[in-house]
Amino acid sequence: MKNLGTLILGIILGALLMYFYFNMSNKGDGTTAIIKPKGVITPAEAKVLDTTFNLRHKLISDSIVIRPDNRSSWWSLDDITNYLEYSKHKADSLGYAMSGVRVYLGAYPEENGQVGYTTMFMVPTGSETQVNEGFKFEAINNEDLTGIGPLNMGTGGNPPNSNYPQ
Repeated sequence: MKNLGTLILGIILGALLMYFYFNMSNKGDGTTAIIKPKGVITPAEAKVLDTTFNLRHKLISDSIVIRPDNRSSWWSLDDITNYLEYSKHKADSLGYAMSGVRVYLGAYPEENGQVGYTTMFMVPTGSETQVNEGFKFEAINNEDLTGIGPLNMGTGGNPPNSNYPQ
């Protein structure tokens, strides 16, 4: 009888431990909170920005490249995620605290007598990590981290001079 009571007590304790173990390791349903970033605009506001750019785009296309120029760049979600993770890791290893990215407009160099399309590239930003009396802190200046290669080679619009939305 004494062994039977110990066996039942062991099963109950084991079941309770397993219950708490699995509930602690599976916090929630596996989803994370979705936070709307600062600066998100409406599609109507994006359309106004795009339309306002039309005059500049026409000037560039007609006067400089003498053909319809590129208006957008596209990167896959995997490329952007991998680039952000790569840049953060590289910044940490170089003693920098990455704070974000800056997007630049650029143009491919002239090749075979043709001026290249407009392009966009991303550069990680941040500042040097400071250590003071054993405490590590990050002074965020949002400077370009030039020791980390920018992300380019996005895909242009289809056709290149397409307006928003495509």
